[in-house]
Amino acid sequence: MTRKPRDKRMSIDEVIGSLESGMTIGIGGWGPRRKPMALVRALYRSDLTDLTIVSWGGADVGLLARAGKIRRLVYAFVSLDSIPLEPNFQRARQSKAIPEIVELDEGMFQTGLRAAAQRLPFLPMRAGLGSDVLVNNPWIRTVTSPYTTDGAVEELVAVPALELDAALVHLNRADEHGNASYLGPDPYFDDLFAMAAEKTYLSVEQVVDTAGLTVDSPVQRLLVSRMLVDGVVETPNGAHFTTCTPDYERDERFQKAYAAAAGGSDEDWQAFHDRFLAGDEASYQEAVRAFHEEADR
Repeated sequence: MTRKPRDKRMSIDEVIGSLESGMTIGIGGWGPRRKPMALVRALYRSDLTDLTIVSWGGADVGLLARAGKIRRLVYAFVSLDSIPLEPNFQRARQSKAIPEIVELDEGMFQTGLRAAAQRLPFLPMRAGLGSDVLVNNPWIRTVTSPYTTDGAVEELVAVPALELDAALVHLNRADEHGNASYLGPDPYFDDLFAMAAEKTYLSVEQVVDTAGLTVDSPVQRLLVSRMLVDGVVETPNGAHFTTCTPDYERDERFQKAYAAAAGGSDEDWQAFHDRFLAGDEASYQEAVRAFHEEADR
């Protein structure tokens, strides 16, 4: 008898309910690009604390820092692109609200995910040598290559594996089993997050049947295999206010409002929170629609 792959569709609340305080959570995407923001907003609203967050950061890091969720942050940058420094992150860094910070070179960050994906304790590389990354993170060791080049041995950085308890990523399309594709210009290493994690939860713009994943896009766009995925959440506009090309681009007007509130007074942030973040995802999307309708009048 042929067994059909299981249906892994879940709700946002079911995903967050499967996570625990103290976990190490990787968040896919890249700065303000294709972040799993619906899941991040639910994490922001949750009772979870004491998290280690691993991210090429954007508003995901900013929101979780503002909510006091982060005990340890592992990152290569935290930016909104058109707003170079994420204001909530800036506030947290200046007030030392994040107890432990690990800032890595972007290449080191990628190599740490690759090591975890291969279930290795570390991988060697040259990036970081001679830099303050090693000065500020003295626990990162170097190793001597066992092979010689022109009779000499080489010292390399031993980049530790970025092992994840869970990964949250957002893609354009998936089937109910967890096979997923990206349709934009870049995969943003989301497959590495999935491979580095014990559990991966995938939010998508649309759940389609398996055959539909390759109807109008090449098979090479299939980035994540169902073997890596534990849950699939269909959440249209779920990357807002970041990009999810070609479904939509970054909502610059809303991002400016977010940044103004984040960089303003506590009252400014509370007003933003109350309007956009206090309710569930449906309430958020409705509030965003109302925000744009008001701005267009």
